[in-house]
Amino acid sequence: GLKQVMDNPWEAFLEQNPPGAQVEGEVKNKTEFGLFIGLDNDIDGMVHLSDLAWNRPGEEVIDDYNKGEMVKAVELEVDPETERISLGIKQLGSDPFTDAAEGAEVKRGAVGSVEVKEVKEAGLEVQIVDTELSAFIRRSDLARDRNDQRPDRFSVGQKLDARVTQFDRKARRVSVSIKALEIAEEKEAVEQYGSSDSGASLGDILGAALRARGDKQ
Repeated sequence: GLKQVMDNPWEAFLEQNPPGAQVEGEVKNKTEFGLFIGLDNDIDGMVHLSDLAWNRPGEEVIDDYNKGEMVKAVELEVDPETERISLGIKQLGSDPFTDAAEGAEVKRGAVGSVEVKEVKEAGLEVQIVDTELSAFIRRSDLARDRNDQRPDRFSVGQKLDARVTQFDRKARRVSVSIKALEIAEEKEAVEQYGSSDSGASLGDILGAALRARGDKQ
């Protein structure tokens, strides 16, 4: 066989580009599985849908790419025997979930600001400020008072305070709640400024807490 006396192009590619190396190539094809990228020596590498982006579904992200476009990617694995090269585009940047966890910016019970990205009938799509993490606040978590659990009270671009109720790195899911924050603040106010059992109404207690917060500011 002629190919037996020639260098294996996949082995040559692996030697020149060890796993983790950054490569660049042309989008040759788009399929239901991902992108095929043309590389050196007339061989192709594949970016699976799951390796296109950290925070968006691959089925959605793949529409951002066009045949003939030049893209950069990270080499994940090369298998000369099966003549397969796995590439990743999301690996060009760090994982926002890992960054948030390691930086202690987001964790269960933490309170932070979120920005409203979309108002829906079922709740709010929000982004946690100063991160790339997105979350969805259900109607039932928009307020403690049922009358205030209306998404139309809010507008796109509005910034709100909310409490992190779930941070699951494995499932890549973060949940936040305005209701949980209100309950926590109310509990703290009762503990610090008296209980309704002592004759003070909840409104009096919360009013005292708000005045104290204003004096600190």
